Formats: sequence, C-alpha cells, structure tokens
Amino acid sequence: MKIVFLDALTLGDVDFDRFRNLGEVVIYQTTSKDETLSRVKDADIVVTNKVVIDKEIMDKTNIKYIQIAATGMNNVDLEYAKKKGIIVKNVAGYSTNAVIQHTFALVLSLLNKICYFDKFTREKYPESKIFTHIQNWFEIDGKRWGIIGLGEIGRGVARLAKSFGAEVVYYSTSGKNQNKEFKRVDLEELLKTSDIITIHAPLNENTKNLLNKNNLTLIKNGSILVNVGRGGIINEKDLAEILEEKDIFVGLDVFEKEPVSKENPLLKFTEKTVLTPHVAWTSIEARKKLMDGIYKNISEWVDK
Repeated sequence: MKIVFLDALTLGDVDFDRFRNLGEVVIYQTTSKDETLSRVKDADIVVTNKVVIDKEIMDKTNIKYIQIAATGMNNVDLEYAKKKGIIVKNVAGYSTNAVIQHTFALVLSLLNKICYFDKFTREKYPESKIFTHIQNWFEIDGKRWGIIGLGEIGRGVARLAKSFGAEVVYYSTSGKNQNKEFKRVDLEELLKTSDIITIHAPLNENTKNLLNKNNLTLIKNGSILVNVGRGGIINEKDLAEILEEKDIFVGLDVFEKEPVSKENPLLKFTEKTVLTPHVAWTSIEARKKLMDGIYKNISEWVDK
C-alpha cells in the first residue's frame, strides 16, 4: 500500500510517522501541476490539500483512494472519481473554532485600529505631548453584526457577537437556512444596515461574485467587512474601486487567486485593510484534528 502526500508543506509541522503503519509513505512538500502525474503514478492512496486530481490523472493511474486534507473538495473531480470507483474523503469541522477566533482577530484588529496604533506607538508616541492618541473607533455593543452564511462557523461567530452585545442578523446564501435564534434578512438589508459584516459561506454558483460593485456601494461608511469564507465571493476589483470612494474597513483571509498576485489592487490599501494569507484554519489544534481525521479515514479504508 503506497500513500503519497502531495503538498505536505500546507499542513505545517505535523507528524506523519503513524501513517507508516499503514504502508509505504512518500511525502512531497509541494507539487506542481506538471509533477502530479509522475508522483501519483504508482500510488494507492493520494493525500492532497490543494493539488488538483482531475480526470486525466485518474485515467493514467491506479489510484484507489483520494484523501483531501481539507473540508472543501473542489480540487478533485468527484463525479468522475465516482464513475471510476475511487473513494474520495474529506475532513469536516476540524477548523471551526480556529476560523471563529480568526474572524474576531480580524474584526477587532480593524475595529480597534491595532495595526495603526502599533505603528504610531513605535514611531510617534515617544515624542507625544500627551499620554494618549485619539482616533475614532466603536464598540461592538449595540451595533448590528451581519453574517453571510450561517453554517457551523457562522453560528459560532453569531453567538460570540451576541455575547459582545451585538444585534445579529444573517443572510442565507442557499436560501434554505431558517434559524430561529437569529433574524434572517435579505442581502440588501444586511449590507445597508450592518456595522460589521462577516462572510462564512462556501464558493459556489450562489456565492460567486456575491458582493460586487452593485451592492458593495450599499455598505455604510465606517463599517467593517471581513471574509474568511472563500475568495471569489467578493469581486476584488470592484471592492478596490469602492475602497477608493468610501471609508469601509476590510479584513481578508481568502483571495480569488492564492497566493495573492502582486498586482492585486487591494494590497495598496494599507490604512483600510488587514490581510492574512489563508491562515484562519491553521491553529495547532485544528491541524491536529485534521491529521487525526485523515489518519482515521485512511486506516478505516485500509482495514476494510
């Protein structure tokens, strides 16, 4: 039994030793599109986080099992895998707490102007004539927090936002979510009335370019917009144009293209944005849960 990890670098400093109990283990830190076929040619089991496994790869190999080292499964042709009898598994729910926490890290960083105050304290505070430095920032208590996508992560953020004293409303991207704990509103109302907006939705036909020039203009000046869902939900070119016109403050952990392009227009808005490189899911605890889930899935299949 040969197990091939294609992009182990995306998992960080995790332990692979236990997988050697299941068979021969080959670990590649990164794998390009051109390298994929040769690396999985004689594999029984392939573990991939973001490396694409498509029809061509499946047709030219004898892969029996694909383990996705994530929740999202859009990097594997699931329909064709099913036709070929190839088992495909993911790991769900491992990063819920981590993503909720990172959501608040971005919101609070923007809300309390942490990056600005850190820079001021290092560069200008030593020469200040007074003990403080006043910049306008607001409290969460009494404000409206709009959530786009009220799944498990969205609900966790909603409950914490409520504990801060926020009025929570949500927009269901599927149109099917009916939550009795929080008020459901349409997208236009959410964007118009929310002081804080956070996105926790998957990228699909309902959410691609969900926020664009037509509706981003509805967001109030001074509001905070955070996306920890998927890049592509917000049209980045349109968002950059809106940031030229309005005082909206944006936190992004995900982008349309990852790694982010040097030409991405959002990179220049240093005063209005806090950007992180798709790390919301990467807490030590989350990655341990992920590896536990991967091992459990593979070992159960091997033992069948």
